[in-house]
Amino acid sequence: MLKLYFAPGTCALASHIALAEAGAPYTTEKLDFKINQQNSPEYLKINPKGRVPTLVTERGVLTETPAMLAYIAQTYPQAKLAPLDDAFEFAKLQSFNSYLCSTVHICHAHKMRGARWATQETSFTDMKAMIPKTMGACFNLIERDMLKGPWVMGENYSVGDAYLYTLTLWLDGDGVDIATLPKVKAHRAAMESRPAVQKVLAEQKA
Repeated sequence: MLKLYFAPGTCALASHIALAEAGAPYTTEKLDFKINQQNSPEYLKINPKGRVPTLVTERGVLTETPAMLAYIAQTYPQAKLAPLDDAFEFAKLQSFNSYLCSTVHICHAHKMRGARWATQETSFTDMKAMIPKTMGACFNLIERDMLKGPWVMGENYSVGDAYLYTLTLWLDGDGVDIATLPKVKAHRAAMESRPAVQKVLAEQKA
């Protein structure tokens, strides 16, 4: 049985959706960031990074969303959540997920995690002011060059779609008008019609 540690509103939603889409047996544990539970001694024993998501497997602990998504897709190949029989296509999926992780998520994090990069309040204010521009640029690139449609990889749904959907949910709060991104907007609507996504959204609210 897999166990996913998550917090609502975080990138952990992508792995949660992937587990549901895969039909994997799993349980979840919600962390309360308001009381800094992610840095509690109990949780740091599981994930010393003090972040989510964390996936506990029979072989050990996995962290970092791209790694977890690949693991889920490879562990449950019958769900066809990645092009596992084509090394080049799988690498393209990994490239997309890595961009979301290393660039898009980092741009978003400058809004509330400025202390990771600076110490002055003026720096935090400047970082926050840049969010609509940087996130807008990231999603304009996704809209124009990366999202094939209707799904990330074209006609075939993949774990990349769960990840893109998760970060798309941040756009309103980041000052980016999704109406200017018709392909991304259509992708979000398509994701929200999927039973697995509806199931996970309900689980995260519980």
